[in-house]
Amino acid sequence: MMTITNTAAIQIVTLERPALEAIGISKRYGSREVLCGVDLIVRAGQLHGLLGPNGAGKTTLMRVLLGLVGRDAGDVHLLGQRVDATDRRVPDGVAGFVDTPAFYPYLSGRRNLELLARLDGHRRADGAARVSDVLDQVGLSARADAAAGGYSAGMRQRLGLAAALMRSPRLLFLDEPTSSLDPAGARDVRALARRLADAGTAVVLSSHDMSEVEELCSTLTFIHHGHVIFSGTLEGVRMLAPPQVHAMHTSDDRAALGLASYRPGITAVRASGGGLEVSAHLEALDEYVIALGCAGIAVRALESRTRSLESLFLDITGDADGAEATTASRVSLAEADAPAVIS
Repeated sequence: MMTITNTAAIQIVTLERPALEAIGISKRYGSREVLCGVDLIVRAGQLHGLLGPNGAGKTTLMRVLLGLVGRDAGDVHLLGQRVDATDRRVPDGVAGFVDTPAFYPYLSGRRNLELLARLDGHRRADGAARVSDVLDQVGLSARADAAAGGYSAGMRQRLGLAAALMRSPRLLFLDEPTSSLDPAGARDVRALARRLADAGTAVVLSSHDMSEVEELCSTLTFIHHGHVIFSGTLEGVRMLAPPQVHAMHTSDDRAALGLASYRPGITAVRASGGGLEVSAHLEALDEYVIALGCAGIAVRALESRTRSLESLFLDITGDADGAEATTASRVSLAEADAPAVIS
C-alpha cells in the first residue's frame, strides 16, 4: 500500500510584527524615575488604551515613542522599523499629538495644515485636497479659514487630530483626545478612532478617563508610578481583580449582614439605596444564599454588578486616590449601623 504525502499542504506562516513594539523603556529626570522598564505592544487594528492616574508616566511614554524626548533605556520598533534612541524622526505612517496641540495662532487652521503638508513632502495640490479631507473628518470645515488663535480649546483639539490624520497614519498616538471637547465632539472623536482601528490602524489612546477607554479599547495597559502593572484585555483585568460585587435585597438585611460575617469568602456592606452589597466569588455566594435560606432569611433580589474599569484599577493597585463615586456607602461590619503635534 502506498502512502501519499501532500507536501503542498505544508505551509510556513510568518507572523506580522506588531505596529508598536516598545520593550524595557526607561526614562529619568535627575533623580526622579518617570518610566521603569515599560513594555508596550500594539498590533494593527487594535485600539489600545494607555491608562493611569495623572503623573503615572503616560505622556512621557508617548513623548519617548514619538521621538520628542530621548529614552534612557529600551528598544522601540514603529511599524516594523527600529527607532534609534537618538533619532527624533518617526517612520512614515506614524502620527499623533501629545498634550494640547500648538499651532501658529495668526494663521488659519487650514493654512497651518497646509504648511504641515508641505513639510511632509506633499505637493501643493495634493496637500490642499488632503487638508480639506481631514478638516471634514474632524468637523472643522466651517471654521477652517479662521485664525487658529481664536479657536476654542476643543477646536484646537480637533485641529491637532486633523494634523495627525494628514499622514494617513497606520500607527496613531492620541493623548487625552477628548479632554477639551463637548459631549458631541467627544462622541465624534471616539467614532473616528473606531473607524481608523476598523480600517487597520493601530491606535494608542492615552487617558485617565477609564470609562472612555472601557467603551473604546479592546486591549489596555495600566501604568502606575512609571511601572506597567497590567497589560492585556479587559477580561484579563477582571480575572485579576477581587471578587464580583452583587446587589442583594433580603427579608432581613440586618440579619443577613450578621450572617455574612461568619461566612468564608463573603464581604457584605450596607448600600446607601437600601439592601446589601456582597463581594464574593460564585461558589461562596451560592453557599451564602443557601445559608440565608436555612436561617429563614429570604433573598428577594440578587443582581451582579458590572464593575467599572476604574474600580478594577483601584483594586489592583490598592490605591484609593481619585476613587470614583459609588452608589453604595462602604461601611465596615463593626459599624453596620511641551505641547506638540507629530505629523
